[in-house]
Amino acid sequence: MSTPLLELRNLSKSYNGRPVLANLSWTFRAGEFVAIMGDSGVGKSTLLNLVAGLDTPDAADGSSIIIDGVPMAGLDDDAATRLRRARMGFIFQAFHVLPHLTLLQNVALPLLLNGLPVARAAEMLDAVGLGGRGNDFPHQLSGGEMQRVAIARALVHRPALVLADEPTGNLDPDTAQGILELLRREIKATGACAIMVTHSHIAAEMTDKILQLSKCGIQETTFVQPFEQ
Repeated sequence: MSTPLLELRNLSKSYNGRPVLANLSWTFRAGEFVAIMGDSGVGKSTLLNLVAGLDTPDAADGSSIIIDGVPMAGLDDDAATRLRRARMGFIFQAFHVLPHLTLLQNVALPLLLNGLPVARAAEMLDAVGLGGRGNDFPHQLSGGEMQRVAIARALVHRPALVLADEPTGNLDPDTAQGILELLRREIKATGACAIMVTHSHIAAEMTDKILQLSKCGIQETTFVQPFEQ
């Protein structure tokens, strides 16, 4: 069995007294490509934000997030930033592509921040179907193209943990298929773990494991339950 890469222990989060996640526990292992599905508003994006360190869990319930055996709560801001920069890749619905940088510069950013050779940036742009457009700027792209830039940037430094929030939401079916195949290849080649929030049954079926998130918690399923849009 592969080693635990991410552990959630009694993870809870409330907003203005309203619980969104309550006592959630699960272990994600190296080499796994996992889909998380569930009704809108059940806390799927909140879960990714907590793991990414963009939000903090409720401390009173003993919530903890452990990455590679390191409790995130025990890290100061600088250490947490270094861990995220080196070990994580993020694909968010809002893209967060930097408008003042070219596509190649956007994709190369994680490599530069981690002191890695930048040649792989052009390779990843080509892998997402944007080869030859490295000198273009984000304002020249469609939403689907910006999503592909964000995916290339998330994978370029070979992170141990990839967090993807609806990564195929702006893509046509054929492009989405290719992107999911790329994501899967990268994960398997590097022994990383990817957690993908998706509403797409087709996307979920390409993963190793489907988890259903509900108000009752999280559980593995081989049948994707109907959910509300």
